[in-house]
Amino acid sequence: MLDFKEEIAQALQKATGLEKEELKSYIEIPKDASMGDYAFPCFKLAKTLKKAPPVIATEIKEKLQVNEEMITKVEMVSGYLNFYVNNTTFIEEVLKEYDEKKEQYGNSNIGEGKNIVIDYSAPNIAKPFHIGHLRSTVIGGALYNVYQFLNYNVTGINHLGDYGTQFGKLIEGYKLWGKEYHIEENPIDELTKIYVRINELCKEDESVLENCRNNFKKLEEGDSYCVEIWTKFRELSLKEFQRVYDMLGSKFDSWNGEAFYSDKMKEVVDTLEKTGKLVESEGARVIELENMAPCMIEKTNGSTTYATRDLAAILYRARNYHFDKALYVTSYEQVLHFKQVFEVAKLLGLDKKYTNGLEHVPFGMVRLKTGKMSTREGNIVKLEDLLKEAIARALKVIEEKNPDLEDKEEVAKKVGLGAVIFNDLSNSRIKDEVFDWDTMLNFQGETGPYVQYIYVRTKSVLEKAGYVPEYKEINTNILADDASCAVIKTIANFADTLKQVVEKNEPSILARYLIELSQAFSSFYNHNKIIGEEKEVQNARLYLTYVVGNILKVGANLLGIQMPDRM
Repeated sequence: MLDFKEEIAQALQKATGLEKEELKSYIEIPKDASMGDYAFPCFKLAKTLKKAPPVIATEIKEKLQVNEEMITKVEMVSGYLNFYVNNTTFIEEVLKEYDEKKEQYGNSNIGEGKNIVIDYSAPNIAKPFHIGHLRSTVIGGALYNVYQFLNYNVTGINHLGDYGTQFGKLIEGYKLWGKEYHIEENPIDELTKIYVRINELCKEDESVLENCRNNFKKLEEGDSYCVEIWTKFRELSLKEFQRVYDMLGSKFDSWNGEAFYSDKMKEVVDTLEKTGKLVESEGARVIELENMAPCMIEKTNGSTTYATRDLAAILYRARNYHFDKALYVTSYEQVLHFKQVFEVAKLLGLDKKYTNGLEHVPFGMVRLKTGKMSTREGNIVKLEDLLKEAIARALKVIEEKNPDLEDKEEVAKKVGLGAVIFNDLSNSRIKDEVFDWDTMLNFQGETGPYVQYIYVRTKSVLEKAGYVPEYKEINTNILADDASCAVIKTIANFADTLKQVVEKNEPSILARYLIELSQAFSSFYNHNKIIGEEKEVQNARLYLTYVVGNILKVGANLLGIQMPDRM
């Protein structure tokens, strides 16, 4: 396909003498189509050229020479240069490229030869898999899919929370009251009851808290009783978690949790000792850091910390995965933790490639209307319950609107889970999400079910026609009307959308794109009769319908959402 951005960047380079790739990176796609197909914000050059943006825009426009077969018009508006493409050329180029690439449309080779490690989901063993874990699981899963689609070599890691003082507490609770609970029958719920109860006792009795800390120290030292109980808790928990992962379609390349690094932390401590920067502080051992709190490496009783285990994981991942980027998809509550860990990682003797590639991908919290969730307080919504409820509500809607639909249960599963996943991914990940049934399961508006409905509509049109025309049979001039052009210009943005997702580690960019494409197709559908027109017109509009359906399906799948063929 002709690269219209490249053409504009080349013209800007000749007019300004500035570096082409930098100029190309500034080119935007206006939200309002009346402002052109591409826009160049001249304020980006104000510092370099030491001039006001409107002056820069005027001077560039005077010197600008564009290929008129590709660009028909350039306008200045408030310090922007707006470029209008030649629709005839544009439509032909977009659909020809789609015909060549089919399901790989939007794919690129930007990831070739690059290794990406994504650390996501990471629920805590022996605690409920609650809606707070949904965000890390679906954000990380979407990033995994998009990076892979762009030909990066991706490793997805479920860094399970299977170590730490919490296990000392559970072991102590199990010692005290284990016989009172039916752990084998209902492991997570029963272990949660023990955890809430032991936390209450720890608040009342400092000696119990000390016993808990010592239990974890024993676990680290390989005490047979503590290891046996910990292993039991871990195996029972993973069996419970897998049910949720199966519902969401989540897969991981590695399940190495914190405990995996228990024999790898000595190297971290020894290496940090040799730097002379590991110092004692109030009985613990820490690394002092500039402009932030010290990073604790060992507690007062000699046991390790979450930070020590993360440092051991960085060493292991650098040596085994040779990553260009290592992403950590966790809540923004851990921003300080990762700043500390990434700073201390510079003392481990790793190549700068690795320490420069460490990146925290924070997201907002999921909150109940009544406030923040807490396992200690027993104030949680289990993710499995949420997903089952979403499916049940979707089934209820289907039975009301289309009671004779085949495979209702399977469709309800795709719609219900799609609604939950899309709701989570459709807004900027850094925003807090207040959990609300009505919002999450709203089946109208800018939602997952709406995107699925538009996809089903494309399938229905093609099924009614009984065929999909070949691209060589298409007269692209028929698609020059405004509604068709709007669809095709949105289609053309798919590859750029996916690149933005990985540049910003922001799946909401793709979710918003799918809404935009769905809305553009809906307008096209309402403005244009597809079936029943003369053959040439029908073929062109059917082909466009076919392309839209395929891109909606590929895009939704990248987000982790399955598309039903009927609704």
